[in-house]
Amino acid sequence: MGRPKQFDPDVAVGKAMDVFWRKGYAATTPQDLVDELGIGKGSLYNAFGSKHALFERALERYRDTQSLALVELLDQPGPVRPLLRSAMELLIETDLGPSGRRGCFAVNTATELGGRDEVSTGLVQRMFERTEGAFREAVERGQRTGEFAPDRDADAAASLLLATLVGMRVIARAQGGRERLGRIVDAALAAL
Repeated sequence: MGRPKQFDPDVAVGKAMDVFWRKGYAATTPQDLVDELGIGKGSLYNAFGSKHALFERALERYRDTQSLALVELLDQPGPVRPLLRSAMELLIETDLGPSGRRGCFAVNTATELGGRDEVSTGLVQRMFERTEGAFREAVERGQRTGEFAPDRDADAAASLLLATLVGMRVIARAQGGRERLGRIVDAALAAL
């Protein structure tokens, strides 16, 4: 009798994230996951418990990598406005890049499962809150350095930037178009 195939759960979560991101939660079947991960259904369920539990882990992985990258970019020294532009342009390149127009995994999850799946909705909310918090800190830093008006409501500016970011990611997925997305970035930064 052969030994069961060994696999790295961390690698499996990354591969599962790609499947869920590409297809969405509902359209991803357990067989899709088994095929992508190269393991049996029994191993899938023994390691992760359920399709939904694996989805949660994938969404957490996305949150930890994508949100952290944005926060780190905005935390760099230097003028804030160019950092905000770089962050938004990086997301444009990500959304229109070689992996195809699959949008933002969190935004996709919000539109597919928001309000119907408490756990997934909570994960997305916390990701949006982290992103909005990073924007707020950047705006406040820009106010301290004189880049932005000191009487500007930093919370409102951060909410505007988050809404802009989410909207851009939906537009990128549906239509693409660097020129249109660039105009959106220009308008959002001009509002600061």
